[in-house]
Amino acid sequence: MLAFPDARRKVIEVVTAISRDRAAARELVALDAALGRVLAAPVHADRDYPPFNRSTRDGYAVRAADLRAVGDVLTLVGEIPAGKEFSRAIQAGECVQIMTGAAPPEGADAVEMIEYTRLLGEGGGENSKTPLGRMVLPGRVHFERTARAGQNIVPRGSEARAGQTLLRAGARLGYVELSLAAQVGCVRPEVWVRPRVGILSTGDEVIDAAETPGPLQIRNGNSFSLAAQVESAGAEAVLLGNAPDEAGELKRRIAEGLKLDALVLSGGVSAGKYDLVEGVLTELGAEIYFDSVAIRPGRPAVFAKCERKPVFGLPGNPVSTMVTFELFVLPALDILSGAEARPLPLLRAKLGAQLREKPGLAHFLPARIEWTSGEPVVTNVRWQGSGDVVALADTNCFLVVHEGKLDWEVGEWIDVMPRRGAL
Repeated sequence: MLAFPDARRKVIEVVTAISRDRAAARELVALDAALGRVLAAPVHADRDYPPFNRSTRDGYAVRAADLRAVGDVLTLVGEIPAGKEFSRAIQAGECVQIMTGAAPPEGADAVEMIEYTRLLGEGGGENSKTPLGRMVLPGRVHFERTARAGQNIVPRGSEARAGQTLLRAGARLGYVELSLAAQVGCVRPEVWVRPRVGILSTGDEVIDAAETPGPLQIRNGNSFSLAAQVESAGAEAVLLGNAPDEAGELKRRIAEGLKLDALVLSGGVSAGKYDLVEGVLTELGAEIYFDSVAIRPGRPAVFAKCERKPVFGLPGNPVSTMVTFELFVLPALDILSGAEARPLPLLRAKLGAQLREKPGLAHFLPARIEWTSGEPVVTNVRWQGSGDVVALADTNCFLVVHEGKLDWEVGEWIDVMPRRGAL
């Protein structure tokens, strides 16, 4: 039985080797459909950024040498909205009103924020609320601070130079990356085709979610949760239905799933008489790397390679299925998508209630983290075991109790794994 970090490393090692041999296809996609996709080619700057010296504040463009003392007054000779160009260089003793994002005029080397100025009227008094467009120029501006060269100006090319790589191949496109791609005109990025992942539940007791269950039947929730986890990982979920506890039919269904890029099964992986997944995989020639992991929930998890495809046999209880997907399937899908496996996202929080857990396993306990006291405090929720998805709906994370320390007191800092999409 492997510790979960060792099992996770084995998944990454095997799937990385598989991905090297996989002739993954590329495609061009519209930028508005590229969220979550992985770049197959880098994105470069099409010009310098910013493409001109850019003001970062609303205020007045000045020559810093003209503002040597508090109370200096300069002659106002015009204004520059963003996207407009001023017609001439400013001279000694002059200033120009400028908006955020506009290009300072030739001769200006600083911008003084409007909050530290007063617009003066014809008689020399304050007239700061008079709209510039209704004034007769030239006007006069009183400055309450001195200025230094470069103040509140981002120089041309200081963010990026033309031709510079801004997004590397293998980067996943989130909202920041989409904004950057749009800024440089990359409206059809080249991305890897999403891996297609088969999802197959098992068990005679499992029925379709739309059906009315008998007294001892359960609706198939795992297929929906797994499909959501697959899609949120950037892959494409292919629902394969439910296989009965019969070896021949299960073998046929698994063989069908192996036509895809990866296969995820739920149920049928324990040691019971009707837990057939591992035996059927062996009959199909699968190489099984582990069939048990020292975690709760999710101990009877299977990872195999069959026909050069990664296969995951996850426990049938829904909380176990969800936890083992995050630990083992998610990094595999990252790699098959063309990205690096994302690290396990462990946070730290103060424990809100005492914990005493059983030895021999790492525990992933449904919990809720809150910041009501100004710092993160996490408390496990009451649950009835790995089948209790009702309790899980009221959580936003899992408490991670490692094997090396099983007894925890209130106020100790402990590892927390966010529930993806809930925190």
